[in-house]
Amino acid sequence: MKDIETIDTLNQITVVINGDVGSPLGFIAGGIHAGLRRKKKDFGWIYSTTEATAAGVYTLNRFKAAPLKVTEDSININQTLQAVVVNSANANSCTGYRGIQDAKDTQSWVAERLNIEPHHVGVASTGVIGSFLPMDKIKYGVDHVLEDSFNQSAYFNQSILTTDTITKHLSVKVDIDNQTVTIGGTAKGSGMIHPNMATMLGFITTDAKVDSKALNQCLRQTTDHSFNMITVDGDTSTNDMVLCMANGQVNHHSLDENHPEWQKFVYAINYVARYLAQSIAKDGEGATKLVTAKVKGAIDIHEARKIAKSIVSSNLVKTAIHGEDANFGRIVTAMGYASKYIDPNATNVKLCQVSVFKQGMSVAFDEAYLKQQLEADNIVIEATVGEGEGDATAYGCDLSYEYVRINASYRT
Repeated sequence: MKDIETIDTLNQITVVINGDVGSPLGFIAGGIHAGLRRKKKDFGWIYSTTEATAAGVYTLNRFKAAPLKVTEDSININQTLQAVVVNSANANSCTGYRGIQDAKDTQSWVAERLNIEPHHVGVASTGVIGSFLPMDKIKYGVDHVLEDSFNQSAYFNQSILTTDTITKHLSVKVDIDNQTVTIGGTAKGSGMIHPNMATMLGFITTDAKVDSKALNQCLRQTTDHSFNMITVDGDTSTNDMVLCMANGQVNHHSLDENHPEWQKFVYAINYVARYLAQSIAKDGEGATKLVTAKVKGAIDIHEARKIAKSIVSSNLVKTAIHGEDANFGRIVTAMGYASKYIDPNATNVKLCQVSVFKQGMSVAFDEAYLKQQLEADNIVIEATVGEGEGDATAYGCDLSYEYVRINASYRT
């Protein structure tokens, strides 16, 4: 499919809808069916032709999966990676010492095949928790890394999926020092989505030259505004991870906070991350609607985030949205237990741009009209909770009968 491009003139970026992690210069992505799943691709790779500055953000779940531990330790050696491999179907989580060794063996096999150092290989897994990796199938996948017939980034986008119904990817172009820099992203996630790093994986690549400390800080801040502001079912996975690689193949001055176009680069990274995060929320297991909660007037950004995420996390709000029921009481309740700093008498709520709650009291509205608005695929909830400077936006989805069906039979 031909790339579809749109230009954001205000922020000076070009958005490539069909772009992905293989779009920046010097990156090759691909995938293969290694046999972990019945038919679909289940083993993928990202490779940079040169070493890339790397940063990662990882789940805070205490049962952090083995691949995340191995990848985090590897990046910490000198903040670089050159390759990442990912398998689906099996999370390699809650697998003890053997799980760590299997992740390290995968890393070593890839390093040997690509003639690079083992610590320059990141590993990630997603799927069922508690089973050991079938290493013969992992080895089969490794033996085909960078094989020409499988070097298609679309294959990588497919290989990392579990219960996802669509691939999730995007790239943007931005001029830095009059040179075109590309930022690409691919993610997966549909269930067990309630990141708190930061089952969710995100990969961002760029051909920009970025200082390692600045890249790490940028990724953490970006994650807080994007991946950490989504929820599908309130479960923080053992395998949530976001990785970013910058291989510096575009000839511009190195980027950090002192570069005059640093904020332009940060905006572009954030654009990719927010798009991927919204795509994950919209593709929540069994979801029929994307729910966006915009909160303003909180005492600070931390309280605003708590309130916004509480709204989209509430099962009662999610089921009301699925039933197209304008039950604003559920929204207000979710806000009320999220923060003790909310001023009820200064709280206003709009649902699909219709005022339903003002200064702590319900207001009359046209039920039939609002129910019609709730039939849309994208539902926006807007809340003002005071006169503070804290603003935040969170993304979620409705909760349907289909979600129960999918998760009742996840292992079968």
